Amino acid sequence: MTDLLTLEAEVRTDLGKGASRRLRHANKVPAILYGENQEPVSLTLEHKNVFRAQQEEAFYSQVLTLNIAGKPVECLIKDMQRHPYKQVVMHLDFMRIDAKHVVHANAPIHFLNEEVAAKTGANISHHVNEIAITCLPKDLPEFIAVDLADLELGQTLHLSDITMPAGVTSDELAKGEDHDLAVVSANAPKAAKATSDDEAAPAAEETPEAE
Repeated sequence: MTDLLTLEAEVRTDLGKGASRRLRHANKVPAILYGENQEPVSLTLEHKNVFRAQQEEAFYSQVLTLNIAGKPVECLIKDMQRHPYKQVVMHLDFMRIDAKHVVHANAPIHFLNEEVAAKTGANISHHVNEIAITCLPKDLPEFIAVDLADLELGQTLHLSDITMPAGVTSDELAKGEDHDLAVVSANAPKAAKATSDDEAAPAAEETPEAE
């Protein structure tokens, strides 16, 4: 995994749409590196290496290392442009990080024991699949685990119910209680809900037929 999160990059000076088009024809990916109050740097990466790395979930949530002219630079992927129908990465945006400065990132959620919750007959609904977080680079989680083993029928877990890894905080919860978003729910099956509603409804009074 470490090898996949380390990419070789070259500084490029040939800029513009035409230059980017030529790079793609040569199976390379244009990219830009910015952040930490330094000048942006235009880069070129090998498409085959990028394509392999971007297939891993960790590529989007972990610290990446770009080897630029033999110098390692730690960064996060902030944006990726893909071809609308070809399996081609068109452009990458990387953001420099500093080990002493907090970063904002999106951590994917792994829902555990979902099959256990489903045994209650519930329909499990995922309201979000990632959580916006803030932490130091060393504390960046590869994912956030949400255990559904004890999720009961009709119950909804919110951000405040999720145990965050050490050193990690939720960006939404930091804004206040009104931002305690729903994460996952165990909903009653539609058929069962309809039956329950029918039983609760009072029986209609019979109207005597006119003679």
